[in-house]
Amino acid sequence: MATIGNKLSKIFEKNTLTTYLIGFAYSSMSTVTPMFVVILNIVLMGHFLDFSSLTLVERELFSCTVLYIFIFALLTCSPFNSVLSKYMSDVIYEERYQDIRPCYYLGLLMNLFLSSLLGIPFCLWEHFVGKVDVFYVFTGYCGYIALVLVFYSMIYLSIAKAYQKISLFYTIGMVWAFWASLFLRFVLKWGIRESMMFALMTGLFLIAFLEIAVVKRYFVYNSNRYSSVLRYFKKYWQLVAANFAYILGLYIHNFVFWTQDMRLVLVKTFVCNQPYDMATCLAMFSNISMTIIFITRVEMNFRGKYKNYSEAVIGGRGRDIDIAKSEMFRQLSSELMSLVRIQFIITSVVYLLCVVFLPRFGFSSLTLRIYPCLVVGYFIVFLMYSEIIFLYYYNDLNGAVLTSLSFCLVTFLGSIFASGLSELWYGLGLVMGAFTGWTVAYIRLRYIEKHLDAHIFCEGSLLKPGMGTQPPGKVYDKNIQKEREEA
Repeated sequence: MATIGNKLSKIFEKNTLTTYLIGFAYSSMSTVTPMFVVILNIVLMGHFLDFSSLTLVERELFSCTVLYIFIFALLTCSPFNSVLSKYMSDVIYEERYQDIRPCYYLGLLMNLFLSSLLGIPFCLWEHFVGKVDVFYVFTGYCGYIALVLVFYSMIYLSIAKAYQKISLFYTIGMVWAFWASLFLRFVLKWGIRESMMFALMTGLFLIAFLEIAVVKRYFVYNSNRYSSVLRYFKKYWQLVAANFAYILGLYIHNFVFWTQDMRLVLVKTFVCNQPYDMATCLAMFSNISMTIIFITRVEMNFRGKYKNYSEAVIGGRGRDIDIAKSEMFRQLSSELMSLVRIQFIITSVVYLLCVVFLPRFGFSSLTLRIYPCLVVGYFIVFLMYSEIIFLYYYNDLNGAVLTSLSFCLVTFLGSIFASGLSELWYGLGLVMGAFTGWTVAYIRLRYIEKHLDAHIFCEGSLLKPGMGTQPPGKVYDKNIQKEREEA
């Protein structure tokens, strides 16, 4: 299968404004389309089913249910994503395709177990304490499990470069959910909230089933070797810690503000802070294009330099290795600087449009006062994540852990501090955490650049390590050798 970089290279060959627009549109369809398709579907369902006619409590209950489904499905998947991606990449490199199915099944079992461990007690509390009807609670739980399946299967399709299939499956699932909501509401006469939640749940399950079918079609054979997958979790535990800390850091500032006086508590179960959560959503969308730009440029430019250096290490001269190394890090610096320049322009334009037009669509002044600081925070967050990806390229797992943990911890403490300031500075905790993480990642990249030769050529051992009886220390006895010669 061709990668995104190969196709984008062909698109950008003519180097015109039209091809740049086409390339940006293609990379957008391959990366962030799923998110926008889900949001668009919820908006359309709400419009045609007259969602605004519900009471405030009913509207907020639906919104909080969807919010919790997406946040906690992402959090429960995060400990497994990086390790399983690493295992699958190594298996594909070694052409042991029969080991992928055991990885998929075991990872799926572990993910569902963790997700259920968190989801079932919450749902029981929602029903017995919050007095929410069983049908709605069960529907929300099924939607949560469906999204866990979706996020988990996306790991394998992403490794297989099936980005277009992911976008297509999301589109199919959300189109089904839209028409199902109309059928449930106007034909079966279900309630508005129940129709939207049940339709969304079935759409997510449809996406999950389509993804699972493609995974099984790509990887047909099963070696039944499950122990090797578990050993990867022990060997690469840093990936678990780094990815979970990063995902937690994206939302931990929201959790802090869910404890403040301006929070909203629904049915004694759901907690949210609508102005802050909405400002967070806007800030994230204002910078989401950075993900597209980074994937595009890394696939097109940096990956080639990295490949040249790897080939030089395998069979090149010392001078060739030094030249390839210099070009690779020069390209890395260029990519980060280009990312900052391009995204700064995009974020500035999006920020201006939001400030001018959003008040006309009913967005509160409090949300727009919180928004600017969070925009800066997410700008630095996505730049920091780009550095984490480069740390993964150089197998600096300790650096990735330090970056993610420092980001998460400083964001948490900074958000507690910022909650006592005025609304304009509520996002200061995210800015502090993101800048701390960015600084740590930058220091690690500079360290790698200076010590890359030692990292590449001095790692590992000549003898394979293992468990057993230690051999004797004596390797040669002159007297025994003399007796053998005389005999």
